[in-house]
Amino acid sequence: MPKLPRASGDKHVSAFKAAGWHINHIEGSHYILTKENSEIHLSIPVHKNKILGIGLLKKLIAKAGLTNDQYIKYYNK
Repeated sequence: MPKLPRASGDKHVSAFKAAGWHINHIEGSHYILTKENSEIHLSIPVHKNKILGIGLLKKLIAKAGLTNDQYIKYYNK
């Protein structure tokens, strides 16, 4: 299994958008993503030149109902 990508929050926002999530709103430096017909929201910190922590990324992937392999495919699109 390939490793999860280490990147800034904005690149991960793009990957979740490819998976069908959309930006609902922005609170400070956090992008709040939602998905149609879902009560779940994802809060992704987007700080300039700062890599998103791997633990937080794993939690976001699980909360989104994705596997790591599925997420990597969306990230690489």
